[in-house]
Amino acid sequence: MDEYAEAVIGRVRAARTGLAEAVAAHDSHAVSLAVDELEDALRLARENEVEVPSADADRAATEQERG
Repeated sequence: MDEYAEAVIGRVRAARTGLAEAVAAHDSHAVSLAVDELEDALRLARENEVEVPSADADRAATEQERG
């Protein structure tokens, strides 16, 4: 995987995290902004044919790393 693909995947992961945090904070404005960022990051991945792991796969990998 090249650096660009890694950066796009990182952006998607960061957007997913931001969305989860906004939802947990019950902040509707932050949720709206986070959804926009996630949609933009996923669009970028799609347009550049970057395969992004599903949110479930990311969670499983994170849990596995934690032990």
